[in-house]
Amino acid sequence: MHCIFKTLSLPVALLLLTPLAHAADATPAEIAAYPSKPVRIIVPYPAGGSTDVLARVLGQKIGEEMGQPVVVENRPGASGNIGASYVAKSPADGYTLFLGTSTALAANPGLYKTLPYDPQKDFAPIILATTLASLVVVNPSVPVKTMQELGAYLKAHPGTSYASSGNGTPAHLGGELYKKMAGVQMNHVPYKGGAPALTDLIGGQTSLMFAILPEAMPFVKEGKLRALAVTTARPTSNAPQLPTVAEAGVPGYELIGWYAFLAPRATPQPIVARLNKAFDDALQDKAVRERLTSLGFDVAGGPPERLASTIRSETKKWKQVIDEAHISLD
Repeated sequence: MHCIFKTLSLPVALLLLTPLAHAADATPAEIAAYPSKPVRIIVPYPAGGSTDVLARVLGQKIGEEMGQPVVVENRPGASGNIGASYVAKSPADGYTLFLGTSTALAANPGLYKTLPYDPQKDFAPIILATTLASLVVVNPSVPVKTMQELGAYLKAHPGTSYASSGNGTPAHLGGELYKKMAGVQMNHVPYKGGAPALTDLIGGQTSLMFAILPEAMPFVKEGKLRALAVTTARPTSNAPQLPTVAEAGVPGYELIGWYAFLAPRATPQPIVARLNKAFDDALQDKAVRERLTSLGFDVAGGPPERLASTIRSETKKWKQVIDEAHISLD
């Protein structure tokens, strides 16, 4: 079957327009017949970005495996909150899924005083699909080539500026986590997106950035930026030549973006299991893995509990960082 893609514009005026309530649990016959109609994946970001492409690649594959079309709908806004809220209030029948990110599922509970959804109570975890590394990159004029040298430089130059793609983004939180763990003082300079942040970093307006790998690596290869380390706990296949921050001087440091599929919380377990298998099989497909790797992703997979555990641990970790740095988006 072919995957169908549809982009929905959602004005602020429609923020409260969500499905009325959870439907009753599917009947045994409906569970046995699942899926008997198209499945929707709600992407909380605009079409064309990495999250959207991930949904398209996996949607195509699971649609073929399950014998039903998969419709990708983009419901962007409020750092993923609009899409998350929509799915949380959708019928729990397995036909509306959420492609959640580490921002929507782990950071937002600390960044917003009130959320229209609870990541740990309003969803049934399906699978942790992929992770995404960031790079610690510096302007070539900064006289450091290792993380150890960076730490020494920052201690000698307190107030050095680091760029991010915006307040509360992984690039911001990763910088704050590094400040805390390395015992350095840096000034945060937020931008409206990764592209302008990297442009100014290349131009020397800022000194360093914790930038997602796919956005930063082209500039590293061109010599416009210098990469010091990856932010994952283990080396990534997308930059095997680089050490991790933890290996290079800050033990325990980890910043990863992650992408996961979830359903409304009352979704019957047999349907969750069916979806988990479909996604896990898709993630093991050679062509799919090659495509995702080319986009900068590291493939994850595994049972629903792996995702549930990730949400719990990451929420606790980032809430502490957010609270100590006094970051708020509302």
